[in-house]
Parts: sequence; C-alpha cells; structure tokens
Amino acid sequence: MTDSSIPTPPVVSPMQPPVTAEAGQSAVALAKQRRLALTMIVLNNLLIVLGYQLWQSLFNNFAIDQIGVRADQMGLVQSIREVPGLLGVSVGLVALVMSEMRIAGLSVILLGVGILTTGGAQNLSGLLASTLVMSVGFHFFMPSNSSALLQLVGKQEAPRVLGRLNSLGALIALVSTGIVFLTLDALGFRTLFTITGAVLIVAGLVLLPWNRGTDRSARTRQRTPIRKQYWLYYVLEFLMGSRRHIFTTFALFLLVREHQVSAQTVALLFAVNNLAGTFLFSQFGKIVVRFGERRVLTFNFVLITLVFLGYAYISWLPALYLLFVADHVLFGFRIAVESYFQKIALYPHEITPSLSLGMTINHIAAVIIPVVGGVVWETLGSRYTFLIGVAIVVLSLILVQWMRSERAGVPDLAVAH
Repeated sequence: MTDSSIPTPPVVSPMQPPVTAEAGQSAVALAKQRRLALTMIVLNNLLIVLGYQLWQSLFNNFAIDQIGVRADQMGLVQSIREVPGLLGVSVGLVALVMSEMRIAGLSVILLGVGILTTGGAQNLSGLLASTLVMSVGFHFFMPSNSSALLQLVGKQEAPRVLGRLNSLGALIALVSTGIVFLTLDALGFRTLFTITGAVLIVAGLVLLPWNRGTDRSARTRQRTPIRKQYWLYYVLEFLMGSRRHIFTTFALFLLVREHQVSAQTVALLFAVNNLAGTFLFSQFGKIVVRFGERRVLTFNFVLITLVFLGYAYISWLPALYLLFVADHVLFGFRIAVESYFQKIALYPHEITPSLSLGMTINHIAAVIIPVVGGVVWETLGSRYTFLIGVAIVVLSLILVQWMRSERAGVPDLAVAH
C-alpha cells in the first residue's frame, strides 16, 4: 500500500505545456479584440444597409419624376454607378496600409456624402456625380467588410455568420423602407436624401476611432493573386454581376416607367423584400452548410431563370411584384459563392485581395450590361433586355456544375490577429 499522505507529483505532458499567466492574458485580449471587431462589423453593416436601402427605394422615382431620365440614360447612370466596382481590386492595396475595418468605416462616411449630395442634384450631370461618390463608398465597403468577417470566423462557421448578418441587415433595411413610406410625403425626395446622408456621415465619424481592425504588423506587400484554381470563382462573379445588374437596373425601371408605380409602393416592395430576408437569410447559411454550395446555387439559378422569364412575358402587376420579391430573396444565396471561395483559397492572406479582384470582375460586367440593356430596351423593347438575363443565368447554371470545394489539408482560414 502507498502512503496517502505523500502527494503525487503532477504529470506534465511534453505535448501540452502549462498555460502561463501571460498566455492567458493574451487569449483574453484576443477574444476582446475579436468581439469588438465583430461588433463594429455589425454596426458598419447596419449603417450601410440603412443608407443604401433608402437611396435605392427613392432613386428611380427621383430620377424619373424630378430629373426626367430615359431608359438609356438610366443605363448610363447605373453603369457609372458600377465604375467604382472596377476599383475593388485596389481595396487589397489599401489594406496594406490600413485595416479592412478602417476602410469599411471610411466607406460609410463616403456613402453618406454621396447620398447627401444626391438631394442637391438638379440634372443628369449632378445625378451622375452624386451617384459616383455614393458608389465609391458602397463598393469599397463590401469587400473590406466581407474580408474582415471571413478572417474572424472559420470555414464551417462562415455561412451561418454571413446568413445571420444578412438577416439582420434585412431587418434594418425594413426600417429604412418604413422611413421612406412614412416621411416621403412630408419631407420630399431632396430633404430625405439630405437628412439620411448627414446621419451616415455623423455616425460614421463617431464610430471611426473604434474601426481599428486587426494588427497590420504581419502584413506584407504582395500582388493580387490570379490563380487558375480560382477560375470558376472569377467566372461566376462576372456572370452574377451581369445577371444582378440587369434586374436591379431594369426591373424597377419597368415598374416605375411602364406601370407608374409610386415611390411609396417601391418602398413597400423593399419592405416585403427585407421582411422576407429577415426570416430567411439566417437560414440560408444553414442550407449551404447542409447541402453544399453546388446544389444550392443550382437550385438558385433554376428559380432565377423563371424570374427573368416572368419579367419578359408577364404584364400582370401583382405577378411582377411577386417576382421582384423572389429575386431579392434568391440573391441571398450569394453567400454560397463567398463561402465557396473561402474553402478553395490556398492561403489566408489571399482572401482580401481575391475578394477585391472578384468584385472588380463582377463590375466589369456591371459597367457594360446596364448600357447594353438600356440600348436594347430603347431599340427592341424591354422583353429582350430580360431575355439577355435568361441567357446569363442559364450559363451560370451550367458552369456551377463544375464547382468543387473540398480541399484536403488546407488550414482553416479563421486566423488570429
């Protein structure tokens, strides 16, 4: 028998060194930094959604009723709006000198400036200039915000987190459309644009000191990678840019110009969109995790084909409303493209520049398609503009069958900073 009064020395595994007080404090600091970063991502995202949704709800009616733009001019405006997307690749370069969080914070302020100046636009030139400023803020925000988020969460967690963020954004967008519906008659287009822009500028300046982001010391200057392993991601971004901007440019234009839909009705449509998104977007991440990106996008593109066919051949207004909402809901499955890229990315440090490059590729199409669609509309009719969209979606449906996201041995891209 052993003497129980003699203490047994602790066994320390050589593979598990004891945790020091300094290591514990470091872990706590990292956890605190991560929580702060996630909080700022949410707040920045809510401000962007609030401002952009209000701008989008008002813009078509404002441009048609008060500026008098035609279909081809609207195509030009929307094409100019997408030009900053071509500069998305430069976000990766800017991220070498400031954090993605700081870029996102500055983008909120710039978006506010663009919305504020929209309220003062008196002609097509003023509309183009204010739209361009607003768009720079919006398009620099998207890749920097997505990159910051993807670097904070793991591969399996990413679709769920993206879905929840989209769902919360839809709730705030619902608030934005409610503001339009309740205040437009009393304030008018210009005052509402001005107040919204001012709110974004002030809120962005208040939050900016906390948008510090992650430590930049480990970042080194590298060119934006263009890899053959990413070819499908690049092509899908191009096609999704083409498909999305046909619908966003001309679906609302069709409703306002040919069916005389009011700004309040447009706001109600966006309210329905965002109410649906509030409940559904958080579930989309779970669906992507369960069924995989390829199956989800296949289902998505089949339904979007029906949406475009509906706008090409249906003139019954309630059906067009339903299809408008359906398109918005289906666009929520875009998170499958981002989670797909996260899985195939070879190295964590390639996330920011590659997402920025993807946005640039997306907007090469977005700059061309609105102009082409507007010319086709004026020469052949609106049906043929939407049939171009059908062709784009069918091609996307075919290509997505090559999607494979299994990369054994690739480390999790949730990196600690």
